[in-house]
Amino acid sequence: MKAIVLNEAGGADKLIYQDIEKPVLKNGEILVRTKNIGMNPMDVHIRGNEQILTRFMGSERPAILGWDISGEVVEKADDITDFEIGDAVFGLTKGKGYAEYVAVKTDLMVHKPANISYAEAAAVPVVGITAWEALIKIGNVKKGDRVLIHAASGGVGYMAIQLAKHLGATVIATSSGKNRDFVLSLGADQHIDYTTEKFYEVVKDVDFVLDPIGGETRMRSIDVVKKNGTIVSVVPIQYEEAQEKAREKGVNLIILLGQGNKEEMESLAGLLRKGILKVHISAVYPFSQMANAHLQIESKRTVGKIVVEL
Repeated sequence: MKAIVLNEAGGADKLIYQDIEKPVLKNGEILVRTKNIGMNPMDVHIRGNEQILTRFMGSERPAILGWDISGEVVEKADDITDFEIGDAVFGLTKGKGYAEYVAVKTDLMVHKPANISYAEAAAVPVVGITAWEALIKIGNVKKGDRVLIHAASGGVGYMAIQLAKHLGATVIATSSGKNRDFVLSLGADQHIDYTTEKFYEVVKDVDFVLDPIGGETRMRSIDVVKKNGTIVSVVPIQYEEAQEKAREKGVNLIILLGQGNKEEMESLAGLLRKGILKVHISAVYPFSQMANAHLQIESKRTVGKIVVEL
């Protein structure tokens, strides 16, 4: 089968398109013929750094990246009862998603809603789980809460706006001015153009902040949160100073690395099925152009999601 592998970390040119052996199923696994792969900033970070690559994928090379997939079940282990051959599925893998066939445990795979495409399904798992765990599992966001979402036109941000509105929150969203209409179309109540306005001069007394940026944005967000409010940051680096400031101000700062579980994936599938969550794909790249998809992610200008198609 065709796969895209890494023999070493580095630039996008290190992604090698080649033939490898099709995986052999173990108990508890299904074999998925991949239709689409969702792209995430984590793909780029892991690809670019040997230490991070080893932490996530182990020391064995070649390594295969890829965490979001959609596709069709073509084989299943004898102990699998909740999926049948031919089922349309989507979900999270533990890497190895950049391949024509993926052997995956069923604990993070669910049936694809009939009303969304394979491409749309592949765009959901990582960003959907991250938004879900940030707002619901950690933030306990509820009706009437004031929620500030940074990088609101990006993958996690645009999904979080929709989820926060579903929960009944008032949403303040930051993005560049060119993405204002997109952000407001998702249900945001207020837009702040970070290129012309300082959010910390405009906003105060919010209950919850979602931070996909880190750095100065994370530090300044502490100033706009109510006492006992919560900031969830999905940037797990250089956060010690921010945590100290948050403690001094009585703000909860949580660093999130979304794990996901079957229940959360099923909940996301249900919201997709009902049309409560809508997927925005800004570009679809052929599998053979995976490097170009990585370069687009590196630009940090992606609106919604990038998807790769097999």
